[in-house]
Amino acid sequence: MGDRDPVLAGRDAIEGALAAALARGGEFAEVFVEDRSSTGISFDDRRVEELSSGRDRGAGIRVVVGETTGFAHTADLSTRGLHDAAEAAAAVAHAGGGGVRSVALVERKDDPVGTIGIYPEDIDKARKVELLARADDEARATSGSIVQVSAGYGDSRRRIVIANSDGLYVADDQVRTRFAVSCVASGDGGLQTGYEVLARTIGFELFDRFSVEAAAKEAARRAVGKLTARPAPSGACPVVIKGGTGGYLFHEACGHGLEADHVIKDASAFRGRLGTKVASPLVTLVDDGTVGESWGTSTIDDEGRPAQRNVLIENGVLTEYMWDYLRARQDGRESSGNGRRQSYQHLPMVRMTNTFLLAGTENAEEIVSQTPFGVYLAKLGGGQVNTATGDFVFGMTEAYLIEGGRITEPLRDANLIGNGPDVLMKIDAIADDFDMAPGTCGKDGQSVAVGSGQPTLRVSSVTIGGTARG
Repeated sequence: MGDRDPVLAGRDAIEGALAAALARGGEFAEVFVEDRSSTGISFDDRRVEELSSGRDRGAGIRVVVGETTGFAHTADLSTRGLHDAAEAAAAVAHAGGGGVRSVALVERKDDPVGTIGIYPEDIDKARKVELLARADDEARATSGSIVQVSAGYGDSRRRIVIANSDGLYVADDQVRTRFAVSCVASGDGGLQTGYEVLARTIGFELFDRFSVEAAAKEAARRAVGKLTARPAPSGACPVVIKGGTGGYLFHEACGHGLEADHVIKDASAFRGRLGTKVASPLVTLVDDGTVGESWGTSTIDDEGRPAQRNVLIENGVLTEYMWDYLRARQDGRESSGNGRRQSYQHLPMVRMTNTFLLAGTENAEEIVSQTPFGVYLAKLGGGQVNTATGDFVFGMTEAYLIEGGRITEPLRDANLIGNGPDVLMKIDAIADDFDMAPGTCGKDGQSVAVGSGQPTLRVSSVTIGGTARG
């Protein structure tokens, strides 16, 4: 199994849809065809709570006339279904017009970023459930304080074909596999939680390379460790962020502000800053959709552009924004491969892929030893960001006090409060232990898979919203 060029809709039907869209005066037309299948299993307190499988097929057709975009989607992939959707999109984009334009599609084949070893659809559901049961057993065996274990498994296969009036015709086959476990520990410190996730843009071979038992043990360790946690300090102090965990912070607090649609709408703290210093000279920030098996990796974006590496900030200087086709077209430039959509029912927009800070040269342990007092952030939770100002609030789900250059006591959950551009300027040490983490990014009602990462680093001063009294 695993044909990278699935016949989701006939090429003649796709060409006809493009011609119909252009006949109404469209300047640009695009057909996005998708066939997505998925499996999800949730396991709670030693039993299967939910087991679901789904498949969704359809096409989204976009027509652009000047500054206006018309869009229609359909689950009917027949010649008539695509034709009707194309006419509907064209009618929205341009009332009237005329003339006939035919499109000759030239297929482009891109080398896949990675290969799939075992397609999850070939694995029995019983074997997937077994993974969850094993994780549950391991978590409970870790400590008698563990009173609740929840685990989840998910896989998806997304086959797409993209064609447009520029003559593009390209296909891709994207497979993702994910496993997560959450533990609740009970003790004198009340109820505390711990969480761990495994996720890669690969197949079921994920579980040949990563242990669900190790993930469960890590989640349990986090939960149990917080039972003896002390209140976090309150106020500004140095924060050392463990490699991998802080990528989400930079994704949210800085990355969204570098997406061209936010910049164009004057909703970015980085508008008009190209070529200027926006971060410490230690900082180089990259968005790269080609990074191995990371969660945001793909061969092409959802407009058919090859995924690529984009350096956004280099040695502290803002060098580029991220672009999708539409914004790049309006600005007379090329897309950066950042056009992404949740499904065929959604329009593409500028989105990140894998966004990360490059590694430095320092040693992570030495960064801690050179910090007399502060907070060591080992796991970051969710938060909120104002892209126009860069102001953010994030939860700290695993953190420790730094005293005399040593990591000492665990801290209760607290908030990290600051400003993205300000944090970039205050990074004064970066280690060489780069790591990535998977995530899901929400924007304007759409969710897509992303990766984020960074090496261990120190921010000289960030506000901690703790409850400890000085």
